[in-house]
Amino acid sequence: MSKSQETWNKKEREKQKQKERKEKAERMHERKENAKKGKSLEEMMAYVDENGNISNSPPDPKKKKEIKLEEIQIGVPKRLSVDAGELVRTGTVTYYNDSKGYGFITDQENQQRVFVHVNSCRDAIKEQSKVSFEIEMGPKGASAINVTCTG
Repeated sequence: MSKSQETWNKKEREKQKQKERKEKAERMHERKENAKKGKSLEEMMAYVDENGNISNSPPDPKKKKEIKLEEIQIGVPKRLSVDAGELVRTGTVTYYNDSKGYGFITDQENQQRVFVHVNSCRDAIKEQSKVSFEIEMGPKGASAINVTCTG
C-alpha cells in the first residue's frame, strides 16, 4: 500500500515554505550588500537663509538680524484706547426702503457703503439725509448702529 495523499501535501507545503524563506533571506542579504552607506552629517544639513528659503550653504553672518526678545508679541496685541469721538462717523443715506426697514449709508470719510437697519436708528431717516453713526462688524459685514439725523 502507498502513503496517504495528506502526507505528500504536507511535505510539499514544507518544501514551499523552506524555498520562500530561503528566497527572502537572499533578497535581504542582497539589499544589505547593495545599500549605500548613509550620507555624512554635512551632506544631510540644510540651512535657512535670510529670506526663509532652504539651501545647502550656511547663511552669511553679515546679513544676520538681531531681534530683541521684548519686541516679540505672542497672541493678540493689546488694544489701544480709542476716543468716543473717533468712533462716530458722518455720512449720507444713499438708499432706504421704508417698507422693508433697511438701507445703506455712504461714509463721507472713506466712501464705504454701510448697511443700516431701522432697529439701529434713533431718528427717522430717509434718502439723502445727513446722519451720524457708529460702525459695528456683523456676520455679513459692516453695519451702522446708533444712527441719528444731523441735518
